[in-house]
Parts: sequence; structure tokens; C-alpha cells
Amino acid sequence: MIKTRAEFLRRFNLQPSPKIERRVDNVLKQKLRPAAVMIVLVERPHGLSLLLTQRAKTLRKHAGQISFPGGRFDQSDRNLLETALRETEEEIGLSRSDIEVIGRLQDYPVLSYYNIRPFIGFARIHHELKRQPSEVAEIFEVPLADILDPYNHYAYRIRKFIYDRIYFIPWQHRNIWGATAGILRELAEHLQPELKQQVSPLN
Repeated sequence: MIKTRAEFLRRFNLQPSPKIERRVDNVLKQKLRPAAVMIVLVERPHGLSLLLTQRAKTLRKHAGQISFPGGRFDQSDRNLLETALRETEEEIGLSRSDIEVIGRLQDYPVLSYYNIRPFIGFARIHHELKRQPSEVAEIFEVPLADILDPYNHYAYRIRKFIYDRIYFIPWQHRNIWGATAGILRELAEHLQPELKQQVSPLN
């Protein structure tokens, strides 16, 4: 069980990045637009927490879904890391100076034709976070242990976009699914390679 920052870093840096094959042809590659998100980890007395948001219901795409702070690349951004940090600051009021980025996961293409680059960072939260109401309905934390527990991972084995299954991670009254759950599953497998074949099927 990963309860501390030191253990997380040890596991994350010890394991080689898993080689994940994406079935992305050249036509699809040309359609994909760059985007980035920040997987924000916070040290709490009970252990590590993962910071997530619920998207505003008024948004045109992915309204009401659970997501990471982040968004599409802007021409003013120097790179995708700056995209992730800028969007995190805009969406939830967490300053980039309070985030220590420790790495990233493999790019994750999604059905809305964005190619998402997930960065991972530890945050120092000195004040109450302030959401951007037009984009974020709620900011909340989930114990990382719950996210990494394979018994909390479920999957529909169905062909969707370039993937052959859709992941779900229920937590309290919420349901984390889609790209957010898929990225979290890949994080869990990176930290715990033995999980590669462990998932509770829904069908």
C-alpha cells in the first residue's frame, strides 16, 4: 500500500514506464489536438489524496463528468507542461509555484480528438482552492489508496474509439469513468505492475 510521498516516488521511479500500445493510425494522429492535465497529489494525515474536479453541467463537452484539472494547448504556452500548470491555476486556483511536478504518463487520446498528456505533481495547499464556476462545479479529494485498489476498478469490455474497454472507479456517490478512470488505471499499473490483469468485469 502506498501511503507516503517517499513510497510513491520510489515506486514511480523504480518501475520502467509500461509500454502501452495505442492503435492510432496516421489519419487519426492528424486529427488529434494537444492537451494536458495535472494529476495532483496532496499529503494528508491519513496518507496521500488525489485532487479531482467535477466539470460544470453547462459545458458543451463532458459536462458533469469527473476530471483532472487541465485543458487544451494554447499557442501562448511554451509546452504541454505549461498548459497543465496554467489550466490548473485557472480552474481551481492552485498556483503553479505550489506544484512540484515529478513525472508524467503516456499520452492518452480521447474521443473528442484531444491527445491528453497527464503530468503528476505534489501540491502544497496553503489556502482554500477557488474554482472557476464556468468550468468547475466542485473540487474534491479521494484517498489515493482507494484509487489504486484493484477491487475498485471495473470495466465494460466494449470497443470504444481506440480502446477495447471502458473503466469505472466508483467512489462514494460519484462514478469516475472514461478518460479519467483510464488514466488512473494506467497510473495504478505503473505503480503496481501486478495489477495488469486484475479488473472486475461488469459484463
